[in-house]
Amino acid sequence: MNESFQAVKISEHVYWVGAIDRGIRDFHGYSIDQGTTYNAYLVLGEKVALIDTVKASFKDELLARVASVVDPSRIDYVVSNHAEMDHSGCLPAIVEAVKPEKVFASVMGVKILAEHFDVPAPLVAVKDGGSLSLRNLTLSFTETRMLHWPDSMFSYVREDGVLFSNDVFGMHLASSQRFGDEVGSWEYQAAKYYANILMPMSGLVTKLLAKMAGMDMDLRIVAPDHGPIWRKDLTEIFSLYSGWAARKPSNRALVVYDTMWESTAIMARSIASGLEAGGARVKVMPLKSSERSDIATELLDAGALVVGSPTMNNNLLPTVADSLTYLKGLKPKGLIGAAFGSYGWSGESVAQVRDYLTAMGVDMAREDVRVKFVPREADLDQCVALGSSIAAALREL
Repeated sequence: MNESFQAVKISEHVYWVGAIDRGIRDFHGYSIDQGTTYNAYLVLGEKVALIDTVKASFKDELLARVASVVDPSRIDYVVSNHAEMDHSGCLPAIVEAVKPEKVFASVMGVKILAEHFDVPAPLVAVKDGGSLSLRNLTLSFTETRMLHWPDSMFSYVREDGVLFSNDVFGMHLASSQRFGDEVGSWEYQAAKYYANILMPMSGLVTKLLAKMAGMDMDLRIVAPDHGPIWRKDLTEIFSLYSGWAARKPSNRALVVYDTMWESTAIMARSIASGLEAGGARVKVMPLKSSERSDIATELLDAGALVVGSPTMNNNLLPTVADSLTYLKGLKPKGLIGAAFGSYGWSGESVAQVRDYLTAMGVDMAREDVRVKFVPREADLDQCVALGSSIAAALREL
């Protein structure tokens, strides 16, 4: 085993034994500029349990960290909180190497793991509220369905007050520091993670937080499967999640666009001027320099989304279609908005943008602005007026 990989003790009986992926920059569709961690945890009771595994290519790193604490063959049980491949990719190989008695997962987890792999150990389903005895310690389980897969669940070590929260309360951040209070600035990465992973399930997040508040837990540590572990002032991350899940729109607008010959760009700047003059806070995000997952993050507290595209080959630009398709899947709520753009021949792009925004549930009460070739002064006045009308609507929210 590689002795450079060491476990990190996080409580009396629990060790972090995960892996750090500093090279990854794309995570199933959104950009992560600071890498990530695949967190796995070792629970050292009289029976030994491994909570989750890691991405397949990091198997040896996990085993080396386990070996720094205990012989991996001592692992009696593996608990899979979530079957996605960043947490289960090396599960069959780990089971083959350490030969645990059983692998535990939620009812849906057992089904999905069996569909993913031939796991060389019995798969045992645990129900919501169920538990597993490690003799001197107890693991209890809470289903968190669709946060963010049907199989997702929490595991909790009662004696240490450690909650293994899987993909909830996490972030993509590769760091040598294991704890949130050591990392420094992490709020943007946490927001980006929420926006791009959990935003579509915000209603379920609200219900989960209420359920957690009513559970009999002496909660001291929250250990997610990505990013830092929370051990101090847990209310901070809970409060952020509560606010993001509520998604109360603010007096803030995003103007997102792409442009061919700068006509749509000029329109975007004029719309932004109208928004600012109307008292709205504005962020202009040209797609030549703005990534779609960063737009999603900005939408967490935005009240308006205004999107522009020129027409090319009877369609909106591919960059705009890409971003709108992505945002549609994240289901942001409570937005007002409008479409705008320029064209030279047929001019279908603005109507297509409107269709995307309408499908997203955006309130499209404002008139779109559509300009042929280069905007004239009267056209830009329309753009300013559009921004002003959106700012007025934001003030009424």
